[in-house]
Amino acid sequence: MASPQPRVGVVTYPGSQDDRDALWALAALDAEAVPVWHEERELPDLDAVVLPGGFSYGDYLRCGAIARFSPATAAVREFADAGGLVLGICNGFQILCEAGLLPGALLQNETLRFVCRDVPLVVERNDIPFTSRCAVGQRIVIPVKHGDGRWYAPPEVVRELEANRQVVVRYGEPCNGSVADVAGVCNERGNVLGLMPHPEHAVDPLLGSADGALVLASLVEAARERALALI
Repeated sequence: MASPQPRVGVVTYPGSQDDRDALWALAALDAEAVPVWHEERELPDLDAVVLPGGFSYGDYLRCGAIARFSPATAAVREFADAGGLVLGICNGFQILCEAGLLPGALLQNETLRFVCRDVPLVVERNDIPFTSRCAVGQRIVIPVKHGDGRWYAPPEVVRELEANRQVVVRYGEPCNGSVADVAGVCNERGNVLGLMPHPEHAVDPLLGSADGALVLASLVEAARERALALI
């Protein structure tokens, strides 16, 4: 039996700007990329969900603070609670933190300046659906583009996350002042990941790096396994 194309939804909020890039990248990695509008109260039949980067609802109040109340975000929460795979990229990471699906908060960069460049990252875990194609300790290069990417949590929360191995990716060099150089964290179950760098902008060597494909292809592969399990 041929492996099915997993259906991966990409949620578009007012102000999303990387949704089309995410749709293209997922399709290039053999997923059926499915657009999801922010007003949808129920998700279509999906095997994974991506919350893309951008400036949802204009980033008013705080980044992701309004998007957390979107009907689609409520549907994503139900999907995640049922064990569904959810990846939040940049603004998507901010939304997941605001919605309480991930720990911590994304604050303004330490320099108070927007940062937009390729950054080296160090993979801390490869036993979750988003990094299975990576090796622990592997250095990958993926671009960032954010003004509010400084991840923060109180010391006691950071200690708990470190003990639970919820820090998945760290910056390999100073980037935005994130506590413990955190670039990506997951929930305790490992089915929800927030990532500030943009893997969808690093799936082709012509873009400077194809390392982002390691992350997205890991997600697609895990989503395919999920789809096969339901057949």
